[in-house]
Amino acid sequence: MDGFEKAMSLLPPRLRQAVLPFGDRQVEEIRLRIDRRPSLLFAGGETALDTGRTSNEDIRCVLEKATGASLHSAAPALREGYISCMGLRVGVCGRGVIQKGELTGFRDFSSLALRIPRECRGACDGVIHQMYKNGFENTLILSPPGVGKTTALRELIRRLSDEGMRVGVVDERNELAAADGNGAGFDLGACSDVLTGVAKVQGAMMLLRGMNPQLIALDEISSPGDAVALEQICGCGVGLLASAHAAGREELERRPVYRRMLELGIFSRTLTIHSEGGRRSYRTEVLRC
Repeated sequence: MDGFEKAMSLLPPRLRQAVLPFGDRQVEEIRLRIDRRPSLLFAGGETALDTGRTSNEDIRCVLEKATGASLHSAAPALREGYISCMGLRVGVCGRGVIQKGELTGFRDFSSLALRIPRECRGACDGVIHQMYKNGFENTLILSPPGVGKTTALRELIRRLSDEGMRVGVVDERNELAAADGNGAGFDLGACSDVLTGVAKVQGAMMLLRGMNPQLIALDEISSPGDAVALEQICGCGVGLLASAHAAGREELERRPVYRRMLELGIFSRTLTIHSEGGRRSYRTEVLRC
């Protein structure tokens, strides 16, 4: 199944029938909000469906299917605000459950966002040869949420792997390979080795010790722990390819986790993705500290 078909499999029948006709229009997200009409997010904006309002039962149905009828098993991910299912990320909102000052989960769910992953071969053709004409350089992919960081990362992994580079992929949330029990949903190239469901720090060290990678790829560097993984890899003779939430270098410099990475010179260049009028553009920049 592709990403759209996987999302359809999570929806209750009446919502599935309302969304199916839009499949060929590159739906990026399906949004469900209690007592509001379901809506679809495209590159050009959000469109409400001409169907009934979303009910508590609709939300419950999606969550049961996404977690295999076990919200308890999904508790660690829910604390981060999402559920990962077959390569799909299902964002959640609702009433948080706080115990001993910490968020332990949610109840009374009020909104869901089903983000649909897609394979976009050739998306980086305009910049990849410019980026690596003198060989691979450690690269950080940047964009605001939902603009295409993971898609670009997936495509760069595939291209570099198919060109013969051994790529170790730490696919913590199963969003790069989108494995569903029948193999990977997306092609990550001929020379890629993928660790799924393993934290970035642990996964990076496992790949270094066991798989002899030439390049390690990680999605969404966001926490001090993620930065630790990069610091441990840097200097080991292995390339780095990662992504982060930011509109550009200026935003990176405002946040301590990223500022430290810049100061250490972990990355040699950035690939920044912009979206305007439903069209994405790619700009590469050499980093000089």
